[in-house]
Amino acid sequence: MLRYALRRLISLGVTLLVASLVIFLALEVVPGDPAAYMLGVNARPDTLAALRAELGLDQTPPARYAAWVAGMLTGDLGLSYTYRTPVVDMIVERLQVSLPLAVYALALSTLIAFPAGIWAAARRGSVVDVVVMGVTQLGVAIPNFWFAMLMVLVFSINLRWFSAGGFPGWEAGVGPGLKALTLPAVALALPQASILARIMRSALIETLSEDYIRTARAKGLSRGQALWRHALRNAMIPVLTIIGLQFSFLLAGVIIIENVFFLPGLGRLVFQAIAARDLIAVESVVMFLVFAVVVVNFAVDLAYAWVDPRLRGRR
Repeated sequence: MLRYALRRLISLGVTLLVASLVIFLALEVVPGDPAAYMLGVNARPDTLAALRAELGLDQTPPARYAAWVAGMLTGDLGLSYTYRTPVVDMIVERLQVSLPLAVYALALSTLIAFPAGIWAAARRGSVVDVVVMGVTQLGVAIPNFWFAMLMVLVFSINLRWFSAGGFPGWEAGVGPGLKALTLPAVALALPQASILARIMRSALIETLSEDYIRTARAKGLSRGQALWRHALRNAMIPVLTIIGLQFSFLLAGVIIIENVFFLPGLGRLVFQAIAARDLIAVESVVMFLVFAVVVVNFAVDLAYAWVDPRLRGRR
């Protein structure tokens, strides 16, 4: 298990290095000068040159990349051009919204998907199976931002059960904070729960057709006992893959939802930084999100090895 983990750690490091290079090069080819954007079109050349030197924009691209990577290794992600605040402080502040939102949405997705997928697999071909698959197909087809706006219309404007947007801060209490995140979490969880339920059903149905399940049934186990004792654990590998990918998506892909509900999270920060051409903030936040995705995938790989020890010797 230790050798398996070390191999995955090396792969993680290589992935992060390549990702940092791609992110830096992608932002290097973006037209425009952040210093000129900040000072406006009427800025004097000497003032513009001074600001570019202050921001480090007068250095060569390799020097800026090396300084950026060296800073990341020491926990220094640079200073935001727009807010004049350390980017790491901005990430920590915004993460207090985005991380609970992602965990909340993933918890809702899992709580909905597991019973639905297991129930549909246990009753394959029945009315229950058809209804569950029809509902999940609808959940996959509905865009989450449209569903978010629909929930605002129903639960915020008409029923007035929830606020239409904003976040009161955790200092106002856990209850108000979770209430403010409920509609965004449901909007994010609906399509993810639909996907996860379908994967759970397919994995269970495939596992239930294996020879060892038929052997267990021949020894006297009922279909339900074979499902819970043997099939469920072996069907978890593709499900763990989807859960890992979903958490990564929920953490890194909430730009639209956070803007619909005016949540001060990482997604909204990226949107604002792009609009302000705050390149250091954009590349650092995106790199942090890549790091989160890679770490989650690493955790999923370790979970694979725990669920199925045979995988430890294959990579």
